[in-house]
Order: sequence, then structure tokens, then C-alpha cells
Amino acid sequence: MPVFNEAATIAEILDRVARVDLSPIEKEIVLVDDCSKDATPDILRQQTHIPNLRVITHEVNGGKGAAIQTALQHITGDIVIIQDADLEYDPNDYARLIAPIVRGEAKVVYGVRDLSSQRWYMALGNRFVTLATNLLYGVKLHDMETCYKTMAREVVEGLKLECRRFDVEAEITAKIIRRGYRIVEVPIHYQARYEEKKLSPLDGIPTLKALLKYRNWKG
Repeated sequence: MPVFNEAATIAEILDRVARVDLSPIEKEIVLVDDCSKDATPDILRQQTHIPNLRVITHEVNGGKGAAIQTALQHITGDIVIIQDADLEYDPNDYARLIAPIVRGEAKVVYGVRDLSSQRWYMALGNRFVTLATNLLYGVKLHDMETCYKTMAREVVEGLKLECRRFDVEAEITAKIIRRGYRIVEVPIHYQARYEEKKLSPLDGIPTLKALLKYRNWKG
């Protein structure tokens, strides 16, 4: 879970994640505080009741991609789900996301959002970068930018991520496809939020650059 200045939501999202029962599968929460400047660090110190929570702190803000890179270096489980901290996504979808991997039907599962709650320009941007992904990589994805990217450990270990900001979504997707993994998609619950929103339409530019950069990548 990459986190930066999420004081308003961090306690609630941790509670929601902790309450998800995936028995008999054990769950760990690896959280990276990307040098938050608000009350997030203080709130995190109060979350001693959250089971299996590990908090890693960046001394310098590096961006979402940098936080994900750090988190992936500390995982111990067999399946990874990337979780944002702003309450847009519902952790109750975890069981649906991991099911194809547990059944041995897939190594990668993406959660597909209904973008109707997004502002028109954000929804348009999301659809555009997904279309670009499909054209460049010969796939038929419905939501490349989804936060809910679920991967088996073997997939994660081969990514060798470089992008440090929001373009990491494109890098992850590009490298998964280039390594020959099939991305299974499942519908998820999603409600767009704009309070303290860090992503902007301009982030589409580095996303497109990343899609082009990794088109011929060989892991």
C-alpha cells in the first residue's frame, strides 16, 4: 500500500483491509509511507491493533512507483494486491481478485472499474491510455490504469520496476505482457474521489512514454 498525505483516510482503509477474511489464506499489509507531511505518520503509529501490518517510511518523497518498489522488496506472501489509500477501491473485492490465481487459472488478475463516477476528462484519459496499451501490445484490456493489479509472487519478482511515479501502472502492465503472462480481468467496486487527489490528466503523458519505452522490453 503506497501512502502519501492520506491522513483523512488511512485509518479507515487499514481497518477495511484488516477486516477482509480470506481464510485459510493469511494476509499481511506492507505499507510504505512516502514521506507524508500531514498527520499520516502520527496516525500510522496508532495502528498497533492492525494485525500483520508492516510500515516502511521513505525519508524523501519518491512517488507512487517508488513506494511500490519498496513495498515489493518486503513482501513475504505468494500473491500481491496493490491497494491505494484513498477509499476509491473496496478491499472486499480481494477474494474475487485472487480466485483465478488460487485456482491455478492465471498468474495476473486486474480489477476492472466502472468509470461512471469519474469526471469526464479523467474517464476519457483512462480509456485513452487503455486503448493505447491495446494497440501497442496487441491485447484487449478494459482498464489498464486500475490500482487493483493482483500478481503471483513469481510475476512480481521479474518486473524490475524503474518508474517512480504514476507511470508505474503502464510499466507494470507492459512488462507483464512482454513476459508473456495473460491478464485476467474481473469487475470490482469503485467510487472516484477527488479530495486531495494526486493524479491529474497531465500524468497521462509519462504514462504514454512508459508504454512506448517498454514496448520492446525483454526481462
